[in-house]
Amino acid sequence: MTLLPRHSQIVDLVQAQGPQTIEALAERCGVTLQTVRRDVQRLADAGLLARFHGGVRLPGSTTENIAYRQRQGMRSQAKTAIARAIAARVPDGCSLILNIGTTIEAVARELRHHRGLRVITNNLHVAALLSSNPDCEVIVAGGQVRPADQAIVGEATVDFMRQFRVDIGLIGISGIEADGTLRDYDYREVRVARSIIGQSREVWLAADHSKFNRPAMVELARIDAVDVLFTDAPPPPPFDDLMAQGDVECVVAAAPPP
Repeated sequence: MTLLPRHSQIVDLVQAQGPQTIEALAERCGVTLQTVRRDVQRLADAGLLARFHGGVRLPGSTTENIAYRQRQGMRSQAKTAIARAIAARVPDGCSLILNIGTTIEAVARELRHHRGLRVITNNLHVAALLSSNPDCEVIVAGGQVRPADQAIVGEATVDFMRQFRVDIGLIGISGIEADGTLRDYDYREVRVARSIIGQSREVWLAADHSKFNRPAMVELARIDAVDVLFTDAPPPPPFDDLMAQGDVECVVAAAPPP
């Protein structure tokens, strides 16, 4: 489905605050109960929310992420803003590892005109995007291809990443919990991300505002393992304090012009 801004707002509210009643969503969005009922039915049909009597909740649990195709259409403006902010900080002639995720793919689109980049990736979408740049060397990791999103994961991928030492390691994440832990859903994916952190002189994290207070099963690292966090809105408490304590630079990206 094509998500309207109101659809993204509803999903964000449920992710940030938990199950919501139809009445509460109508009040927060400034629309009628009938409009919200139509919206949540569309979101439920798309698998983004699950209905219960009088309200909606997230469809999965801490063990399962939203499907890749659905994530592609969510918060596209936020992803574009984050991607542009990251690309503006990436100097020509540097080496990077680009990990898995739709926000990381948005970054790859913004890097297509950079010069002299050497990019290692375990994301076939990223490889396809950057291979169109003749002035960018793309190295694709070996390992098992995950059919759902064309990500390459597994022990072979971990071993592959350990061959390199790069200027910037760029990772995404599924959730940042209030204790400062970065979390994701797939243990194989987390193992690769840990190896990327270990092989990078600087670690950059791309995470839109919906990732704060979002639970997931597998711990990747603590927030202080990150040097720079790129997001699209000021992080709520206690994340601002956690980043200050961990000496994490936070870059809040400006929304792209209409």
